[in-house]
Amino acid sequence: MRALGELEELDEVTEANERSARVAAFFDLDGTLVVLPSLERRFFRTLRYQKAIPVRSYFLWPLEALRLMPRGISAMLQANKMYLRGVQIPNGCGERDGDVSSWHKDGHQAEGQASAPPRRNPRWPVPTFFAQAVERMAWHARQGHEIVLVSGTLDSLARGAARALEAELAARGIAVTIRVFATRLEESDGTWTGRILGEAMFGEAKSRAVEGLAKSMGLDLGCCYAYGDSLNDRWLMESVGWPVAVNPSNDLASIAHKAGWPVVYWQQEKDSTLRSPRLSKFAEKKEHRSAIAE
Repeated sequence: MRALGELEELDEVTEANERSARVAAFFDLDGTLVVLPSLERRFFRTLRYQKAIPVRSYFLWPLEALRLMPRGISAMLQANKMYLRGVQIPNGCGERDGDVSSWHKDGHQAEGQASAPPRRNPRWPVPTFFAQAVERMAWHARQGHEIVLVSGTLDSLARGAARALEAELAARGIAVTIRVFATRLEESDGTWTGRILGEAMFGEAKSRAVEGLAKSMGLDLGCCYAYGDSLNDRWLMESVGWPVAVNPSNDLASIAHKAGWPVVYWQQEKDSTLRSPRLSKFAEKKEHRSAIAE
């Protein structure tokens, strides 16, 4: 099997169909847009280095893992955030759109907020994006497609990545607002409780989020795109008409091969001039589905 190394433009028939529909491009984050290790793992390392995680929370994590065990390994890994219990929420992040911390970066209290002691805040990890991923997202934005991140990482980390991507696109003269679906955490008195609000954004939850957005925005999922790298992205990718496996794990690569999904390999590039990736010209959707070369 050989990978579909570069995406080319859709044929005129498909583009005509898209012009009459509302289209979105859904992107997984870690491993798809962002170079591994994951943003949450980097954040954990920062917290551990700064000794910002209460000792008790290290013991709560395996207890929560045991509670989640009946739901499977993925739930144990993706839905267990007890290591964050009691961790103070960094400046400038809340779990809802528009939320900001009551403490600015200079440590001064925001006007009208209740007094609180100053605290040392861990820094958010700086995302390192695959260069081809940013170019691909720029292509979608130029087509007028909605851009949506659908990630199992912490909501605040995902929103930080979205802001960084918006800045990357703005530097290319593209103004776009990126929507985010990610794992949200309960907050209490400026700290996280370790409990999840709603459901962790992995597996079938990604598909439910996408379908809900499609219903509320009138999206035609048959004309939408989805990009993912792991088995947990399978349901997201099956929800749309144009799934693309990016740097896939072995199990996702096998599924992509059987389903005829395109496979691309994006790498971190330095000091290089990139070509805009384009989707292949296919006369029929069936041909698009079988675009994994030997």
